[in-house]
Amino acid sequence: MVRVPFRAAAHRVRHHLSQLVRPKSRARKPADAPGGLGAGSGAPNPYVRALGMLGVVVIGAWLGLLAVGSIRTPVGPMDTNMTLRPSLTGGSKINVSPLGALELDSHIAPLRLDVDVDRLDPVRSQALVDQPERFSGLQDEVTRDVAAGTRELAVRSCVAVISGATALGLVVYRRPRRALAAGGLALTLLAASGVSAYATWNPKSVLEPKFSGLLSSAPSLVGDARSIVTEFDIYQQELARLVTNVTRLYDATSTLPVYQPDPGTIRALHVSDIHLNPAAWHIIASLVEQYEIDVIIDSGDTMDHGSAAENGFLDPIRDLGAPYVWVRGNHDSKVTQAYLEKFRNVRVLDNGRAVNVAGLRIAGTGDASFTPDRTRPVGGKAAAELEGMRLASALRDQEQAGTPVDIAVAHDPATARQTDGTVPLVLAGHLHNRVNEQLKGGTRLKVEGSTGGGGLRAVQNEKPEKVRASVLYLDRETRRLQAWDEITLGGLGLTTAEVSRHLPEENLKKDTPASPSPTPSPTGSPGRPTPSP
Repeated sequence: MVRVPFRAAAHRVRHHLSQLVRPKSRARKPADAPGGLGAGSGAPNPYVRALGMLGVVVIGAWLGLLAVGSIRTPVGPMDTNMTLRPSLTGGSKINVSPLGALELDSHIAPLRLDVDVDRLDPVRSQALVDQPERFSGLQDEVTRDVAAGTRELAVRSCVAVISGATALGLVVYRRPRRALAAGGLALTLLAASGVSAYATWNPKSVLEPKFSGLLSSAPSLVGDARSIVTEFDIYQQELARLVTNVTRLYDATSTLPVYQPDPGTIRALHVSDIHLNPAAWHIIASLVEQYEIDVIIDSGDTMDHGSAAENGFLDPIRDLGAPYVWVRGNHDSKVTQAYLEKFRNVRVLDNGRAVNVAGLRIAGTGDASFTPDRTRPVGGKAAAELEGMRLASALRDQEQAGTPVDIAVAHDPATARQTDGTVPLVLAGHLHNRVNEQLKGGTRLKVEGSTGGGGLRAVQNEKPEKVRASVLYLDRETRRLQAWDEITLGGLGLTTAEVSRHLPEENLKKDTPASPSPTPSPTGSPGRPTPSP
């Protein structure tokens, strides 16, 4: 008794679908009926038919991929599940539960490759533990396994897409010819997606992955700044090593192998716009310890109103474990500046003053305006640009004196832009958002987001503002920026963490000389390449 209404409902759904995509061979609308096409006109609009066919193809192909468009394949000591998923942006994602995920901007196509690491095979893992010498060839084994899995996935995906589109076309149209046309169109779309992925394939995406979860500290395993530029092939292998070392990472459960900093790298932590958020000090202290930071550079707006009553908020700076370079923001007062000048580990920069810290020469200036209540702009952009011209003049004086500056610091990007051509790198804040730009004169401008997540005022927003900071890697000899890691936390509550590595465009050279593969470390952490002499 229950089947009768169910069958009737199914029949009605199928009937409505067929009306959208099939021409009405018998029923015709009279010419005077609303929306009528006139006598003798029974076929629907060809655009509607084409749209209906496209909908059948897309939905059928998607259902086919969900049903059979994935494979299980071994990759080294791991059992993985590879799947193609519809996506607007493409790319690849490697899920290493419970450690987190790694995302690569590998291609642009309406398909994304998902690789889920399901488990470690105990037999293969134990073989690696018993025979450590096998690690030397593990990268080649992983490469072969991934290539074989990708080929099998491509064949299965073609079958899944064609079968899904054809089956749905047969259900909707009830005509084998149209069903086969839907399958052919699905195959054409899949082939076009493959061509798009091939044409936009970015092999260098492996050098700029985005990490999440416990893998957020993975960039600290990749190497020193000089090697990042000169040994691209090593870093591709290091990324493979990161995946193959999952055996060891699972043994560590909640920690990653400890990275020892190379003496050829200077590590600077860029923070900005803390705005009285006390959680920022804990975050900064953790980053200083994790990344072995040599110097912290604060581009201003540490306070909110710049009053003397707020000065006690600055006291934790004394215990951060690294020198602290600071410039005044538009929410910081001269009272704030005077208070910080008393700290032994703080270097306050103003009016183009330059200091030597951690092997770097850094110069900066305070913001031209003091607007803590945001109600009365003083000077505006013109004042900021004028202050930038003064800073640029001071930088040129340093150059003529034989003491060129490596990094300039200002709070307002409008001030920082005036230093173009006088310094390799200039840092700023103020915008509560990241900006990375190569200026016309050759200076790189890096604007940091809010390390305080917008400060205590963030609770006024509909969504929490994210907490942002960056680790800058500079060569100790040239003192030039070689790479940087962008750390992003999920705002109030800090429920998410991401780290992404970036390289300056001028360092991405195709003619980079190849280097031999590094030897794995017997302690369980990835082997570190030796920096170039």
